[in-house]
Amino acid sequence: MSLAPRAVLVHRTTEYEELLARHGTHGQAAFFLSSRGRSLDEVAARHERTGRALAEVAAAVPLTWRQSRVERADLDRFLFAPEDVVVVVGQDGLVANAAKYLSGQPVVGIDTDPGRNPGVLVRHRPADAAALLRASVAAGGTADELTMVEAVADDTQRLLALNEIYLGPAGHQTARYRLAGDLADAPAESQASSGVLVGTGTGATGWLRSLWQERRSALPLPGPTDPRLLWFVREAWPSPATGTSLVAGELGRGQGLRLTVESDRVVVFGDGMESDALELTWGQSVRVGISATSLRLTV
Repeated sequence: MSLAPRAVLVHRTTEYEELLARHGTHGQAAFFLSSRGRSLDEVAARHERTGRALAEVAAAVPLTWRQSRVERADLDRFLFAPEDVVVVVGQDGLVANAAKYLSGQPVVGIDTDPGRNPGVLVRHRPADAAALLRASVAAGGTADELTMVEAVADDTQRLLALNEIYLGPAGHQTARYRLAGDLADAPAESQASSGVLVGTGTGATGWLRSLWQERRSALPLPGPTDPRLLWFVREAWPSPATGTSLVAGELGRGQGLRLTVESDRVVVFGDGMESDALELTWGQSVRVGISATSLRLTV
């Protein structure tokens, strides 16, 4: 007998809760914001909207299902199961935060603050939750398969990301490394730069796009479901020992970009989550390419 589905509600601490944790009381938090020209009323209103959305989504979970909640800070310690339906209640970025810990489970994105969030990944309202939960487990249910990027180190460490993976110095200063493609005859180059960014079509609305625009790149940006990645080297430094000829490119399915560390330490993190990074030291290598795992976003 198979297990009943489990709805896992993913949320994050609100700004109001963070202010209370820092300042202790509503009054102290209000005073702090007023000294900076802001009002606590708007922050508290967003907190209340988030609470109502969470309650409405929780009430929409079928009675025969199991239910659990996980806060963003605890995602790296939460064990997702194959029968889970992941319901992200919050901002677009929260979907990306959760995506790296999943392995094909359907994801429903619920927008708690329409008009404030772009709604690229949290496309639905709390009132839609019941229908979306049923659709997530129904035969023939419709989902967008969003391309993800992965980094695999030579010691088997692995990192997934929905938007982009960054490889470089922890302080975003300068790292030394050797960059090359997968193929034996691919050109290789020793570089000194502030890092390398490899991004997906979902990430093409954020950090990746800013580099693409800055370079006035002729490479077409991928769409979220396109099996393509773009990569850019940030601020490559020319010197007698380092070059700048390999600073941008495209990766298709089965293709990879390999970075071999030639400095003391390089970090690899995804979707801005620096607290959950791989750490590589001198001589280690890491390959970045399209992941076999995609994000199943219910539509």
